[in-house]
Amino acid sequence: MILWFTLVQVGIAAVGGLLCIVLGLAGRRPSDLSVGVLALVELLLIAQVVIAIVAPGAGNPPRGNPLEFWVYLVSALIVPPAGVAWALVERSRWSTVVLGVAALAVAVMVWRMEVIWTVQIG
Repeated sequence: MILWFTLVQVGIAAVGGLLCIVLGLAGRRPSDLSVGVLALVELLLIAQVVIAIVAPGAGNPPRGNPLEFWVYLVSALIVPPAGVAWALVERSRWSTVVLGVAALAVAVMVWRMEVIWTVQIG
């Protein structure tokens, strides 16, 4: 993984997640803004898949368990579409909060992927 790209991903997911939670608690239903945040998070995750495929061939292999890394990455890829599907089915203020929680969950998962990639434990 590339550290600066990881930091960008975590930052965008965290700020977007907090934005969606604030919008939801303020009573706003899912909108282009809140769904767009999750679309951007998903786009960055797709770019991360490409990076994870190319990086070992470029001399940057994972130091941790590659299977654990890929399970996190595939799971993270599923979270934003699941949140958006929820928001499209139930268009309430709580759907916007769910979008925010999904983005925050992705932020945590991406950071964990960075740790798995760069830090070998035990």
